[in-house]
Amino acid sequence: MTFVSHMSLALEEARAAAARGEVPVGAVLVDPGGRVVARAGNRTRELSDPSAHAEMLVIRTACAATGAERLPDHVLYVTLEPCAMCAAVIAAARIARVCYGASDPKSGGVAHGARVFSHPQSHHVPEVVDGIAEAECAALLRDFFAARR
Repeated sequence: MTFVSHMSLALEEARAAAARGEVPVGAVLVDPGGRVVARAGNRTRELSDPSAHAEMLVIRTACAATGAERLPDHVLYVTLEPCAMCAAVIAAARIARVCYGASDPKSGGVAHGARVFSHPQSHHVPEVVDGIAEAECAALLRDFFAARR
């Protein structure tokens, strides 16, 4: 099977989030057939909702569309390492693979911080692929925060 990355679409969503004044994180969720079922960027400020992270939004959209709380065999592409909150929801949704771009040593919940998938309480451990378009994802975040200082 050939690996096809959807990170370019996640980056589009991250750029759109930045244009809205949101932290530039974008996510895309792909079904087992390789079709994009949801895409979103952060909307925490717009929705006045601290849980409106890009990952949460695509998972909510896909679950609503399928009428199920689990998304087995789906692949999540996200421009930044998911935080602990998002990682817990990824596990609960039983997403098969998480592909992320930039690492997040400060707030990450996969390879840093809480390392949610490493805990015995994690009911599901997805395959994790990191570093996809890492330089571009990190630059987008770095430039966004530099402009705010």
